[in-house]
Amino acid sequence: MNMTPSVHSTANFMHWHRYYIWAYETALKTECEYKGTQPYWNWGKYANLTTSPIFNGDEWSMGGNGDYIKHAGGLMGRPIPAGEGGGCVTKGPFGNLTISLGPIMSTMDPALGIKANPQRDGYGDNPRCLRRDVNNYFATSSLRPTELATHITSNSAIGKFQDSLQADSGTKTAIHSSGHFSIWGDPGGDVYVSPGEPTFWLHHGQLDRHWWMWANYLEGEVRSRLSMYEGGTNWINPNSAKGRPTDAQWLNVLAPTGKDGIASNQLFSTTAGPFCYVYA
Repeated sequence: MNMTPSVHSTANFMHWHRYYIWAYETALKTECEYKGTQPYWNWGKYANLTTSPIFNGDEWSMGGNGDYIKHAGGLMGRPIPAGEGGGCVTKGPFGNLTISLGPIMSTMDPALGIKANPQRDGYGDNPRCLRRDVNNYFATSSLRPTELATHITSNSAIGKFQDSLQADSGTKTAIHSSGHFSIWGDPGGDVYVSPGEPTFWLHHGQLDRHWWMWANYLEGEVRSRLSMYEGGTNWINPNSAKGRPTDAQWLNVLAPTGKDGIASNQLFSTTAGPFCYVYA
């Protein structure tokens, strides 16, 4: 929640989130005895998300959709149709999960009556159910394989790549937002507390994979693409200081022991710095 303004629409966006999901995977392995690797959600694979292995509600899924509640569509400055959920998730591994932080910037229909946080900063204890409104609107538009491939092949600089990945327009939702709002809900549709939605980690695993594919797209440009770093340092301030490859990235208590404050240029490659992985 504290880091949100410095890790969205900034030079830090791709690099910090890579660091974040790696720290999460490390915690799963060291604290929870997880033996696998961090999975990703291949956005273009499932046109019908509610029946996909991710959200079908079986014991291997990330839980089901929220229970259906009649509601208006999303609040994004233009009409987005409502999905078949909107209520609490009651099916699957994350059924009846309680979340506590936020909301701060909810994009859900106010008619759903999501409880306001008792503190203005969103840090008060606010126990409520995990809500979802899983929908296919974005899976059949901005997350289609053709859209994803075009995005990878049409941007040669990291600045344009990451800006277009995040920049919503009045007529089209960007890829990053499309993944989040395919789940929507509370806290999934709130930029400040969206990691409280368990599927956040699969979405950002795919975002990291998308970046990895872009970096490795042209054999002759891999070295230069891996060293690119562009943008400011605070999305709320368009005149914020320019990011530098030597800037430290911070996770505080979330970082693995001895791994906080790693410089951005140590996070450029998935096979350098603290990392050792590639994507299928």
